[in-house]
Amino acid sequence: MSRLLVLDVVGLTPRLLEHMPRLRAVADGGGRAGLGTVLPAVTCSAQATFLTGLLPRDHGVVGNGWYFRDLGEPLLWRQHHRLIAGEKVWETIRRTRPGYRVANVCWWFAMGSTADSTVTPRPVYHADGRKDPDCWTWPPSLHDELVARHGPFPLFTYWGPTAGIASSRWIVAAARDLMPDHDLTLVYVPHLDYDLQRFGPDAPEAAAAAREVDEVLAPLLDDAARTGTTVVALSEYGITPARRPVDVNRVLRRAGLLHVHHNATGELLDPWTSRAFAVADHQVAHVYVPDPADRAQVAELLAGVPGVAEVLDDAGKQRYGLDHDRAGDLVLVAEPDAWFTYYYWLDDDLAPDFARSVEIHKKPGYDPAELFWDGRWAKVRAAAHVARKKLGVRSTMRVVPLDPAPVRGTHGRLPADPADGPVLLCSEPVDMPERVEATAVRDLLVGLATGVSRPERQAAVPPG
Repeated sequence: MSRLLVLDVVGLTPRLLEHMPRLRAVADGGGRAGLGTVLPAVTCSAQATFLTGLLPRDHGVVGNGWYFRDLGEPLLWRQHHRLIAGEKVWETIRRTRPGYRVANVCWWFAMGSTADSTVTPRPVYHADGRKDPDCWTWPPSLHDELVARHGPFPLFTYWGPTAGIASSRWIVAAARDLMPDHDLTLVYVPHLDYDLQRFGPDAPEAAAAAREVDEVLAPLLDDAARTGTTVVALSEYGITPARRPVDVNRVLRRAGLLHVHHNATGELLDPWTSRAFAVADHQVAHVYVPDPADRAQVAELLAGVPGVAEVLDDAGKQRYGLDHDRAGDLVLVAEPDAWFTYYYWLDDDLAPDFARSVEIHKKPGYDPAELFWDGRWAKVRAAAHVARKKLGVRSTMRVVPLDPAPVRGTHGRLPADPADGPVLLCSEPVDMPERVEATAVRDLLVGLATGVSRPERQAAVPPG
C-alpha cells in the first residue's frame, strides 16, 4: 500500500510512447494496457470517469462544457468540483484509510473538492479589464509558497498561441513539492495537446513534443522511484489528423433556426430565442432544440451535413452512456477527419470581438484556432496590446485567426485504432487485461491504495 502518483499525460498514445523512454520504463516492472475512453473523449468527461468510475450519464460531465439550461448560457471550462456527481476515488479510499492525503495538481474541477491540497489555473481579472497569470490553491498559503519557488503560474504557456512546455514544467515542479506529503498525487501534464493539434499527430513536431514531455517528467519519476511511490500514467484520448472543420452553427443559422443579437461587440449567439444551436466540443457537438416538435427536422438537416458521422437521439445517447439532462437534445459525432467549429456568424466583419482573442469562457464552444497567431503581424499587435495595458490604456487583443484551416489534429470521437487511443501504464505488476476501460481506472487506483480490487462505493449524488 504505497503512495500513488497518477500522471494524466494528455494525448499520450502507443505511437507517441515510442519517443518517451522514461515514461515507457514505468511499465517495465509493472504493466501496460490499452485504455478505453468515453464519448466525448475530452478532458473533463474522461477525468470525471477516471475519478468516479461512472459514465457521463451518471457523473453528469457531458463535455468540456454544455448549455446550462437553468442559466440560459453555454459555458465551458467551469471549475467547481460539485459539477461532478459520484464518490471520488480518494473518498472511497478514505473509508478504509482515514486520513488519506490527496494532492490535485491541475486536474479539472478542482475548486472546492475534498482534496487536501489543490493547484489549478485561475487568472486574475482586474477591474480595468486586464488579465494576469495566476493560480488558485488550497490551502491558500500554498499559492505564495509555489510562486516563491517557481514564479507565477505560466498561464500564457498553458493555452493560446504561446502554449508550450513551460506550463508542464511548472506543473511538474509543483507536483514534486507536494508529492512527499501526500498519499495520492494527481498531476495533469498538458504539453502534448498543443503541437498535436497545431501540426497533427504524425508531424515531426509531435514526436519532438513527446520527447520534451519525457524529459520534463524525468525528475518526478526519479522522485517516485526513490520514495517507492507507485506510478500510474494514463491519457484521456489520442489526437488524430484533422482536415475538415464543420460549421454546424452556420448550418443552423442559414436554416433560420439559430438566432443572434447585435451589440457593440458584434454578433452574439442568442440561446434564448434560437430554435436550435450547438455547443461544439472538438469532434462532438451538443445540439439544443428546445421544442421537441423541431427535433426531427433538425436531425434530418444535420445528418446531411458533410463531416457529420452520427446524429444521436435519445436512444443513441443511451447507447454511448451520454443520456444525461445536460447533454444536447441531439448529439453530433464527427467523421474521423472532421471536427466542429463554434462559429455562428456569416460575415467575419460581424464576428464578436472575443472571437479574435483567447477567450475560453465567452466562446460558446471550443476554439482550437486559439493555438495560432493571426498572420505575421499578430505578435506585434500582441506586444502593443501588452504595452498599452501596462500604461493603463484599455484595448482588445486581436491575435486569433477566424480561419480554422490551420488545425491539424483533433479528438472527441471514440478511436478506431488502439494505436491512436489512450494508454495506461503502471509501475507495479498488477493483473490487467490488454484493455482497461475508463470506468475501471477508479477501482484500479483503489486496489493499489488499499489492496481491495472491487471496493464498495456510495451511490452517486446528482451534481449541484
